[in-house]
Amino acid sequence: MIYRDDITNLREGIIEKEGQKIIVKGALGRSKFFEKEATLEKAYPNLFIVKFNKEEGNASYSYTDVLTRTIDLQIFDGENYCSIIPPKAEEPKKILEETEEITENLE
Repeated sequence: MIYRDDITNLREGIIEKEGQKIIVKGALGRSKFFEKEATLEKAYPNLFIVKFNKEEGNASYSYTDVLTRTIDLQIFDGENYCSIIPPKAEEPKKILEETEEITENLE
């Protein structure tokens, strides 16, 4: 399950990396995949823009594309490319308390 905090954390991470080189990997369907080098152009509240070379133009992706692993982003850190790993979704405190309560009642 994707939580609002996951998207917020990912958005902040991508905003910090605007202008850096990236590699975008994804599926085109029917066992076809792509891997392209690009630049992280601009981040907006619901999506971010990736600029490929002049012939290929731009593409936009949503943060949920990364969280659901529809695409994989690898950012250039100066020496090599490192994958952006989405933050782990933490179980909300309320659900955790309810689970503990149910477990206690079963014993």
